Amino acid sequence: MKNKQIKTVMKGALILSLASFIAKILSAFYRIPFENLVGNTGFYVYQQVYPLYGIAMTFALSGFPVYISKLIAQTAKEQQIALAKRLWIILAIIAISIFVFLNLGANFLAKKMGDEHLSVLITSVSWMILLMPFLAVGRGYYQGTFDMVPTAISQISEQLIRVFIIILAAILAVKYSWSYYQMGALAMFGSTAGAIVATLSFRKFYLNQFTKKTTTTNLPSYQKLTKGLLSEGLIICLFASMMVLLQLVDSFTVKNSLEASGIGANFAKELKGTYDRAQPLVQLGMVVAISFSSTLLPALSRAIQAKNVLEFKRTAGLIVKLSTTLACAACAGLIALMPQINTLLFGDDSLSATISVYVLSVLLMGLISTYTSILQSVEQFKSTLVGLMMAVLIKMLLNGWLIEKFGIMGASLATIFGLLATLLIVLSSLPGNLRGFLTPKFCVRLGASVLAMLIGVLAIRQLCLSVLSDERLDALIISLITISFGAGLFLVATFKFKVFTLREWVAIPGGKKFLRLFNKMR
Repeated sequence: MKNKQIKTVMKGALILSLASFIAKILSAFYRIPFENLVGNTGFYVYQQVYPLYGIAMTFALSGFPVYISKLIAQTAKEQQIALAKRLWIILAIIAISIFVFLNLGANFLAKKMGDEHLSVLITSVSWMILLMPFLAVGRGYYQGTFDMVPTAISQISEQLIRVFIIILAAILAVKYSWSYYQMGALAMFGSTAGAIVATLSFRKFYLNQFTKKTTTTNLPSYQKLTKGLLSEGLIICLFASMMVLLQLVDSFTVKNSLEASGIGANFAKELKGTYDRAQPLVQLGMVVAISFSSTLLPALSRAIQAKNVLEFKRTAGLIVKLSTTLACAACAGLIALMPQINTLLFGDDSLSATISVYVLSVLLMGLISTYTSILQSVEQFKSTLVGLMMAVLIKMLLNGWLIEKFGIMGASLATIFGLLATLLIVLSSLPGNLRGFLTPKFCVRLGASVLAMLIGVLAIRQLCLSVLSDERLDALIISLITISFGAGLFLVATFKFKVFTLREWVAIPGGKKFLRLFNKMR
């Protein structure tokens, strides 16, 4: 019976991981055609308000549900619905409060962002907040009862509908010459439409079970549940939206700081929109950096359940090494090919240096996410919160000053400094038995592999540039050739330089196939 339950948990985790992966890919990719359709200024309008959606959806689909699922799993089956009702009421009060604040404060927030026309986008996105209780409780309930299918469907359907409406808004704006703000308001409405469709994934729960009469005997009080949601639940929510919080700081400071340095309002919007090109690139890099290592998290949970300290440490070490390796490769590859990638995706290579610095976030966030996942698996949340607060504080303190001193490059630097501080805090708070995964020997071998890849990629890129131009089609050809060559070279280099042991290769998803292939080629 116990083995059956473990298999159910593992299967559910795999389904949820796959759904999360698809949703992240959709979330990153749609911005590329969107930016191409509406241009840098149109992208600026959308990105200014996007962090409000990003934070709200993190709360509804990945933050609060994690905490709620934990409570549901720890509650007797006959009382789970009653507990879900109490949590729904608390979240409904929170959601209504945020909705009222965003509507009453839309003009104030827009002016603080330096563009009062953004108020219509803020009110547009506020409506999806009202659906947060339905999404968070529905998802948390199903996760708590180990049924991941409805939650996976909700995640993918939400993104599909939202992306469809966003691209539709861009197409209509171009066709009918709408203002950027009209386009942005419709694009932001996509978040509400997506949330409505996602809520339909839980219709059976709300129509059949949620309406039943339940007993409230021995349930935690409203006060205790509220305290839990606003402490542990909120920490999970905030950390899951770390990069979005840093983007929110940018929304309030970048344009204003550019204008303070003497740049005109319209050019400041253009620069901010160009700088925001970094967002989809970082998201794609993050998917590469943590996708493979996240598949090992269920093995980590299994080791905790079995109280197998040696297996826990071995799996945690492999997760850290794998995510670091992939993050370094993604980061180095993106920076080496930035002018071509920028041209390919967005039509020109504007601000390639600024975007390259921002892309360092991939490495830092890869390490931060990995270590905090391990810390949270052993119930350590305090250092995560301190690290998060430090990142946001440093970003707020440095953004304006660095932008006025170094231009838009300062915004990228402030993000990197904030994340670096978070990483140092997280590393310093690790228990003794969770340190020492990234040994000097491992770092030297990984560094040699990255260097070999970089030399190869830059040489191939230079060779391609000698016969091709900087046009968009040529950038596509160069990118395809160099990325394929670089990925293969890096894979071979990690094997040759013994970055991973044979035991670790076998444990890595797809590692056995690579070993067999490499042995055949020798």
